[in-house]
Amino acid sequence: MLCALLIFGLGQPAAAATRPPGAGYSIDHVLLWGRGIDQVSAVMAVKLGFQVRPGRNPGGVANRYVRMSDGSYLELLGITRPDAAMDPGMQADQASLHGGPGSRTFGLRSTELDATRTLMQQRGLQPTPVFAASLDDPDGDGPSAPPRWRLFAFDRQPLSSNLFFIDYARLGETAVRVADDRAAREHPNTARELSAVWLLSSDADAARGQFERMGFTGATPVRMARIAARGWAVPVGRKRVLVLQPDGPGIAADALRKGGPQVLGASIGVADLARAKRQVERGYERALPAYRGVLGDSFLAPTQDDLALLIEFHAMSR
Repeated sequence: MLCALLIFGLGQPAAAATRPPGAGYSIDHVLLWGRGIDQVSAVMAVKLGFQVRPGRNPGGVANRYVRMSDGSYLELLGITRPDAAMDPGMQADQASLHGGPGSRTFGLRSTELDATRTLMQQRGLQPTPVFAASLDDPDGDGPSAPPRWRLFAFDRQPLSSNLFFIDYARLGETAVRVADDRAAREHPNTARELSAVWLLSSDADAARGQFERMGFTGATPVRMARIAARGWAVPVGRKRVLVLQPDGPGIAADALRKGGPQVLGASIGVADLARAKRQVERGYERALPAYRGVLGDSFLAPTQDDLALLIEFHAMSR
């Protein structure tokens, strides 16, 4: 996983390291594999109404991006040739996905990355060293500038899905960068943020306990009748990670049986829910019911066959 993140380009006082996570944390992004890079890009753009931006294609594994106004994003991945060079993290994902679509990895952003890593060590976890973007990163500011991103993961993952923490340097503003960034964050479906990540396992209580061990407290119980799941909403800054387990027969039980522990879904906040709903209904050629979800007025896109990842759209709070 670390090598994959490196390929794609992604001095604190001791007292500060013991602080529990707070406002300096947020959901950063989800890694989503498709059956191919063009297939997953087409679903996201044509059926769901996102703006999909180019990435790169090192070693035969290409990536593209769905970037949100608040800096969160979805990273789309696809194998482009039979002899693709895959690191152990990629190989593990593919062993689980068997060449199909889906997600097994997500990242949280920390604005105090070194202090966060020290905190994880103090709480008995096993963080990796901090890795950074290469000096010749084509999307960075050059070898004399701070690396574009820095991250760490875990030698032994604390959750059933793969977690890493990441932070980014502030890049110099140029006219081209400003224009590209503005265009990347404008979506026909009015998407504004990646609001929640849904983690599915057989034991939501254990997952909640691991988040508490990392310092993320204040979880509240949730029940998601539409997918027959229950569990906990764990606050990460002003966003949520939903740790879920099946609650009887239904979508969650079927997904766990077929694919094991996984990133089951993602909640996307939109400025105009009616517009987003019409966009997805046109894309899938079917009417979709609205409901009151964990994050308010929502609807669920029928993406499981295409992406093996549920995409929920919800109205942004006013």
